[in-house]
This record gives sequence, C-alpha cells and structure tokens, in this order.
Amino acid sequence: MRQILLIAFTFLSALSFSQKELEDKALERSNAYIYDANEKVNNDFVSAEMAYRKAVSAKPTNAPGSYNLGNAYYKSGLYDEALIRHLEAVKTAGNKTDRHKAFHNIGNILMQQEQCKKAVEAFKNALRNNPSDDETRYNLALAKECANKDGEGDDGENDQKEDDKEDQKKDEKDQDKEDKDEGDENKDEENKDQGDDDQDKKDGDDKDDENGKPKDDKDDKKDGQPKDDKQKKQPQPGKLSPQQVKNLLEAMNNEEKKVQDKINAKKVKGTKVKTEKDW
Repeated sequence: MRQILLIAFTFLSALSFSQKELEDKALERSNAYIYDANEKVNNDFVSAEMAYRKAVSAKPTNAPGSYNLGNAYYKSGLYDEALIRHLEAVKTAGNKTDRHKAFHNIGNILMQQEQCKKAVEAFKNALRNNPSDDETRYNLALAKECANKDGEGDDGENDQKEDDKEDQKKDEKDQDKEDKDEGDENKDEENKDQGDDDQDKKDGDDKDDENGKPKDDKDDKKDGQPKDDKQKKQPQPGKLSPQQVKNLLEAMNNEEKKVQDKINAKKVKGTKVKTEKDW
C-alpha cells in the first residue's frame, strides 16, 4: 500500500513539474515574440502585429502581449481593436502596475472615441492602482471637463447639486432668521398698538361714568336741561331779550299814540303847529 502511494505521489509530482515547465516555456516563447514585435512595430506594423498575436497565443495570461498589441493598434488609429486588447490586459494583469497602465490607456482610447464618461471611470480605476500618477490625474480632469460639456458628467453635476443644496440650506436658514426678526418686530408693533388702544380705552373710561355715558354730557344735563340750552336763555351783553324788545315796542306805540292824539286835538282847534319827534 505504501508503495502504491509513493508511486502516485511521484507521478503527480512529475506532472506538476512538467506543467510548470511547460508554462515557463510558453512564457519564454511569448516574451520572445513580444521582443521581436517591439523591434518591428515602428517600421513594419503588419509583422509586428503578427508577432504580438503569436505572443498572446503562446501565453494568453501574459499581460504584456495584449498590452503591447493594444498600444500598436492605438498608434495606428484602430481604437476598437486597441480597446479589446487592453481589456484583455486588465484581466490578465498580475500586479497593480500592469493594471494601472492598461486602465490608463483604456481611458485614452475612450477619449479618442469621445466616450468621456466611460473615460472618467477608466482613469479612476487607473488611479486606484497607482494614486501617485500625475499624468493619469491630469487626464482624469480633462475627461471630467469633456463629460460635463457633453452633459454626461456625474461628478461635476453631483458636486454642483451638493453646492446648490448647501446654498439652499443657507438661504432657508437666513430666511427663517429674517422671518423671525420680522415677526418679533411685528409683535412689538402689535404690543405697542395694543398699549395705545388700552390707553385710549382707559382715557375713554375716565371720561365715562359708571353707566358708560360721557361725564361731560352728564354735567351738561344737570338740572334737567343741557348746558348749551341754558346758556342760550341767558341774556348776552349788548343784546336785548325778546321780552325787552316787546316792551320797548309797546312803549313806542303808546308814545306815538299820544302824539297823534295831541295833533288831532290841535287840528280841531284850527291851530297849526310844527311837530317833532321826541324819541
């Protein structure tokens, strides 16, 4: 039994060693193709593209193969092909450095395709893997500006919304304070008006008696007649009362009658006389 287990362990170890050996050889071939393609890419794009493809086929998980092929497509203006290869590089990247470079280039590709909002996300992912890259940060700012101009920017819009909310809260707070101050002022004015009304009412009460009638009227109506009527019946200086006028007229009539009687008497006697008024 122990021998069987030993043989099985030896067999599995040999398989593991063979598998690792195969992977190492595949990686070695992939890197060789990448090196060859890098030498040709500036002068012979077709040959370089073929070499990069061989590198990816030899070792699909070798991120530099997809990454360099994507760069070659990008330089040639083949942005769709470049995007596919860089997405492959993101999936196969074994470290943050490779993922950062792949996301950075994805952002550049999306900017060329005027997909600014998606570019913003790509640059953000790049910075998550390498926050100290100033170039990525600068490209992110450009992408945000582009997205805002196109009406696709969420960040700028959200920031603006937050600012608007803060301004609205401040305005509401100021308005509440203003309304409170105005309310206090109106309240003071109302209290003042109420005080004036109370004072007027008090003054009115002083002028009224216990029955609610004006005291002046009460005083005027003492002795059963108004004060004004009583004053009217009193003789005023320089004027005659109706009774005095009547008496004076009667006296004048009596004197006139006496005079007429004298004249008539003289006429009867036939003597002419000159008459004069004696009043």
